[in-house]
Amino acid sequence: MSTTLLPAHPRTTGGVPARRAVLRWGWRLFRREWRQQLLILGLLTAAVAATIWGAGVATNTLPSNPNYATFGTASALVTLPGTDPHLPADIAAIQASWGPADVIENQDVTTGTTASVHLRAENPHGHYTGPMLGLVSGAYPSGPGQVALTSQVATLYNARVGSTWQAAGATWRVTGIVQNPSNLQDKFALVAPGQVTHPSQVIMLLGSAAASQIINANGAPDQSALAGIPAATVSIPTGSASTIPPATIVLVVAVLGLIFIGLVAVAGFSVMAQRRLRALGMLSAMGATERNVRLVMVVNGMVVGVAAALAGAVLGLAAWFAYAPTLQQDTGHVVEATNLPWWAIATGIVLAIATSVLASRRPATTMARVPVVVALSGRPATPKAIHRSAAPGVIVFASGVAFLVFAGGPTGQRQHASLLLLVGLVAVIVGIFLFAPLAISVLAAGAGPRLPVAIRIALRDLVRYRARSGAALAATTFAVFLAMLICVVASIKAENPLNWMGPNLSSSQLIIYVQPQIGGGGPVKQLSNAQLASLGRQVDSYAAGVHARPVLPLDVAGASLVQMGTQQHSNFAGAPVNDVAHFTGTVYVATPQLLAMYGITASQISPGTDIVTVRPGLAGLPRLQMTWGSPGGQSGPGGGPGEGGNLSCTPSNDCLLNPVIQTIGGLPDGTSAPNTVITDHAVSRYHMSLSLDGWLIQAPGPLTAAQINTARQLALAYGVTVETKSGALGLGEITDGVTALGIVIALGVLAMSVGLIRSETARDLRTLTATGASARTRRMITAATAAALGLLGAVLGIAGAVIAGLAWTHSSPSATFSDVLVSDIVILVIGLPVAAAVGGWLLAGREPEVIARQPLD
Repeated sequence: MSTTLLPAHPRTTGGVPARRAVLRWGWRLFRREWRQQLLILGLLTAAVAATIWGAGVATNTLPSNPNYATFGTASALVTLPGTDPHLPADIAAIQASWGPADVIENQDVTTGTTASVHLRAENPHGHYTGPMLGLVSGAYPSGPGQVALTSQVATLYNARVGSTWQAAGATWRVTGIVQNPSNLQDKFALVAPGQVTHPSQVIMLLGSAAASQIINANGAPDQSALAGIPAATVSIPTGSASTIPPATIVLVVAVLGLIFIGLVAVAGFSVMAQRRLRALGMLSAMGATERNVRLVMVVNGMVVGVAAALAGAVLGLAAWFAYAPTLQQDTGHVVEATNLPWWAIATGIVLAIATSVLASRRPATTMARVPVVVALSGRPATPKAIHRSAAPGVIVFASGVAFLVFAGGPTGQRQHASLLLLVGLVAVIVGIFLFAPLAISVLAAGAGPRLPVAIRIALRDLVRYRARSGAALAATTFAVFLAMLICVVASIKAENPLNWMGPNLSSSQLIIYVQPQIGGGGPVKQLSNAQLASLGRQVDSYAAGVHARPVLPLDVAGASLVQMGTQQHSNFAGAPVNDVAHFTGTVYVATPQLLAMYGITASQISPGTDIVTVRPGLAGLPRLQMTWGSPGGQSGPGGGPGEGGNLSCTPSNDCLLNPVIQTIGGLPDGTSAPNTVITDHAVSRYHMSLSLDGWLIQAPGPLTAAQINTARQLALAYGVTVETKSGALGLGEITDGVTALGIVIALGVLAMSVGLIRSETARDLRTLTATGASARTRRMITAATAAALGLLGAVLGIAGAVIAGLAWTHSSPSATFSDVLVSDIVILVIGLPVAAAVGGWLLAGREPEVIARQPLD
């Protein structure tokens, strides 16, 4: 008798029918389990929506070309005053010399208010005026007696299309509403060319052919090119610096957010895979290969990603189109709602889907490798060995620290410093993520027999379900790491006493300056003594109306501070120039009235003190120079004293080396407030001349919008400016805000993760309940689980941020973290675990409804 062995047939994947069946099973899994995946769906939807909305805001906040409002598409601009006695001849000469030009004639119109309006003669179809003129409604003026108004002018005169408008000694018929798309604050009345009889200013827009003759070799306008027209002034558009596109920055932030969401999604998909472990085991028992089983989970992840991406795209576009009109009003230029970086939006959508697929692939691979018998039993797989995740974590983390060391510190003087910083941060974060399983095992190993049994059970479950707990710990660590890192960066920025960071004023303070501030545009208008006296009386009256303290006059002596650097670099001429750091803000004079307002007596100021300040660290800066007036009357090739010039820093050159500075805490700490003042001793000793810079008004409470508007109208009437509280935040506000945000995000992750882990141990919980475990024991298990993850996340996140900060700043811990608030660190290390434990205790303890095995779906 012989036995014939049949050849073994290789196991196949089942081909297209098997894959089609698996795809249907994955779709069915999503439809049945979508409620359990609401967190992942919500996070991905919010990420896509935020990416679309953020990309729209970042792209449209600034105009596409900042020169459009003034130059249009012209390459040069020539300005002629209306007082030019040869105005027509000069216009004709410029047009004959440099080809076609668009002529814009402006005539000032008296409106009876502080608002300035121009009667503007301009060709709406000119060569270069396209970005400067847009029709809102009606039609452009085409002949005598016709005018088109901007919406502000139409509202001011209560005019509309078809009505009449009287100005400049004539009556005009309104034919339309127009605007300057690049500057919606531009108020003018448009008339046809040639209808302005007495222009106060003439602007001529010239093309590239003229610019090539006007611009000299250094890229500056050459006024000698108009030697025959002395009244003309030449201007050229300012060049824009090459910066990273705003949409790219938004996309980078979105990627960081998707990394965090991916960590949360890994835990979510892991729990769902564990819930369906017996069903997946049955599928394997029926002949499905590992690839088929893996495809089930991957398809579910893809469906989740596509659904979230579509919902996020709809929500983000709807939010953007609804916000675009508000953004247009806030930015002062036309915002095209369809002007979106579609490449960034498409990339964000694809990344969201890829995040969901990759997050589902890891638990899919793990579950596909579970033996059939183990899968049918429904028990979790054995965790990976520790050494598989510890060694890569050490290598990646050390590599990230090395990149941060070579990044060059906060100054970023090294080549490719930004790239080194980005790569270093990513490597540090990834290294910390790889440490998560090791940290869980170490904490569980330290749980001795003296601990309550509930805590030992919680720590054991964290190790047993390391796929979920590891991802949850990584997400929690990521939130704490970012919060702590922002605190460190903010403290580094705040520790520079020259470049002071924080709010400019408090909400109850207001400064009225006697002249426009630098950068306000236009020439500085000096007020006469009579105007200053009149403005002073108006300021006193305004202060009395808001029940403020006596008005504080702010005097200046033209003094400022400069710190000489130790490094040198060459300027464009090849000469060595010292790096210098300039004082930001204004150094006011410590008048008796100013000192009395802040409760500082003359006896508090040490004899011989030159400067009194509230800025910590300013008194200890080396190589500090105080300059005033015009040092030496003239500057050398590199500037005055302290800026690489030829002049020495001596009092005869209006410069004092290492002035005596005293720190007093009574002065205000606002960046625009008198936080640094020069003493009367220094003013008299160095014969400084004083001048009035403005008035500080201190109200008893926050100023209302109506009170601020009244001050603005007062300033407009005298041609001066007003400064109120801006949106800048102080160090404490920044650190407190990011700490609170980090804790909220971490608690949200912990709530989801603990719920997932405890749902996996529902059968064990039923067994404990059946053996008599009380609600207190069940609450203790959940609270210990949340507290352990919170403690590990806080420790790993803070440790990673501390090491990264030390590596990047190249300094000692005391110098790097001197301004980091201890309360924020304590809240993260202690408050986060305590809050997590309290939340777990309150949300747990309910007795299971039934004591039975999980059914096989």
